Amino acid sequence: SLQTGGDPVSVFVYEVSTGTEEQTQLAKAAFKRMKTLRHPNILAYVDGLETEKSLYLVTEQVTPLTAHLKAQSDRGGSGDLEMSWGFHQIVKALSFLVNDCHLLHNNLGIWSVFVDRAGEWKLGGLDHMTPENEDASTSLPSAKAVHSDMDKYDPPESPNGGEKWAGDVWRLGCLIWEVFNGPLPRTSSLRSLGKIPKALVPHYCELVGANARARPNPARFLQNCRAPGGFLSNSFVESNLFLEEIQIKDPAEKHQFFQDLSENLDSFPEDFCKHKVLPQLLTAFEFGNAGAVVLTPLFKVGKFLSAEEYQQKIIPVIVKMFSSTDRAMRIRLLQQMEQFIQYLNDAAVNSQIFPHVVHGFTDTNPAIREQTVKSMLLLAPKLNESNVNQELMRHFARLQARDEQGPIRCNTTVCLGKIAPYLNAGTRQRVLISAFSRATKDPFPASRAAGVLGFAATHNYYSVTESAARVLPTLCTLAVDPDKNVRDQAFKAIKSFLTKLETVSEDPTKLAEIEKDVMSSAQPAGAAASWAGWAVTGVSSLTSKLIRTGPGAEVGGPANNTPVAAGTASPRTGNPVTDGVPVGKELKPAGDWGAEESWESVAGLSKTELAKKKREERRKELEAKRAERKAAKGPLKLGARKLD
Repeated sequence: SLQTGGDPVSVFVYEVSTGTEEQTQLAKAAFKRMKTLRHPNILAYVDGLETEKSLYLVTEQVTPLTAHLKAQSDRGGSGDLEMSWGFHQIVKALSFLVNDCHLLHNNLGIWSVFVDRAGEWKLGGLDHMTPENEDASTSLPSAKAVHSDMDKYDPPESPNGGEKWAGDVWRLGCLIWEVFNGPLPRTSSLRSLGKIPKALVPHYCELVGANARARPNPARFLQNCRAPGGFLSNSFVESNLFLEEIQIKDPAEKHQFFQDLSENLDSFPEDFCKHKVLPQLLTAFEFGNAGAVVLTPLFKVGKFLSAEEYQQKIIPVIVKMFSSTDRAMRIRLLQQMEQFIQYLNDAAVNSQIFPHVVHGFTDTNPAIREQTVKSMLLLAPKLNESNVNQELMRHFARLQARDEQGPIRCNTTVCLGKIAPYLNAGTRQRVLISAFSRATKDPFPASRAAGVLGFAATHNYYSVTESAARVLPTLCTLAVDPDKNVRDQAFKAIKSFLTKLETVSEDPTKLAEIEKDVMSSAQPAGAAASWAGWAVTGVSSLTSKLIRTGPGAEVGGPANNTPVAAGTASPRTGNPVTDGVPVGKELKPAGDWGAEESWESVAGLSKTELAKKKREERRKELEAKRAERKAAKGPLKLGARKLD
């Protein structure tokens, strides 16, 4: 059943005609109690209907504990963590009844406990509840008066022996026994501990002790079990208790909690993560300004959701997060994009995410620029024609030509080669050769190697005429490059292109086959680009595979570029496209190269428009520098924030 708000509910039905007069009296008493008792650990009343023939009781959606335990055992069993929090809740409910309401439950057992979809245990079965000082003659029928087999759960003393709670805590002991060992055959079986956890044994023994006066108050029992080493002393119970009071915690406590939560989530029950942690994470972001710290636990919980649930609950939050000005949030989102990109629809990417992400290309912090470039490998397949062929190419052209960080220029070239299949034929014709040619003139060796590998990876997009007249002459100049790795890559690429030209020369009928991709339309979203001989393989290892800077190495002079991201430099061996070394000297400005090589003419602009565009970009750069100088005077230097 569903509430008007759409939340599912459970309906308990009692038919008067099928029960005895005593049972009807008990059902009506339970109905009345349910309406008036409110506590987080007591089964929540939603609605009800009482007629001459029937009683209908509507509560939050729950499953009887016996059915829940059976389902859990079929899946491999409930862990002690889940059990510990379940008992904590039931004892808390019992303590509320005994100490705050001065009521006796009189019917505590496995049959009176229910479990909601988050795995929270709720106390129900209020049929036999009475005030602690009620006269026995006016009280309700006892459980064993209605069900004869219930006497095995009765304590050994006379009804008024011991403290007022003695009977209820004895039955709590019976509940513990049955949860761990199954149905109780007879009262004497309580002496056999069976599978009751060691940490719980001494406290369990107090509950079922023969001396009724020695049995602890439920609140005292809870306190004893929460002591260090106790059954209720663990990270799961602590996390639950914190979540229950999260609204009154200060921001520093919340921040620390969410940080610790990420490590603990792996051991927490799945239902708890989905239905209790997730709503709190969403609330913390929405109303609590929790920021980037909620992202890691959010994505961990996201793994438990179906595609539909993810789309409904997590994606709206992620879309909103992208508009944040918090740098830590932005870089964390870019780093973790692989976890949620598949759930983002193309429309949301183009209208709500990409416009915010592109600001990262002009950020003064190199780490954000680097991560923004890498994120394009995931976003490009979802971008519309205008965004990928014009907006993205404009930013790539500027980064590749003007960024002072060699590794970022290199990664831009790498990324361009990987997203080439998503560009339309016209853009490929205008951009690829110019861009890779520019990369081969870069003072940073890894960038030159990336230019060569870019030509090799996109070889199928060049006509034989272009290969002979534009690609090979560029590659041949690198045959005498000062860097051995660049020379090696150049020779491989030259041989590959020469082989293609020779093939057509020997058999001109193969021309159509070799040039079939030259004017092909852009690859549809979701199709994978094939990488012939690229050193960068697999999106999953992007962060480590794409070029990163690191201190210590030199190329033709002292390294003067600041590191792009944390981490140590790889030794100067192997492929610089994957190993990475700092830049030795500054890159020449874009204007030093011929007009035919300037791929800022991507959108087919006139000279006047191009000049205007350059002035606009120059103005933006000056504004960014001014902002940086201004921020440097404040308490935190721009770009110097620690990013974890």
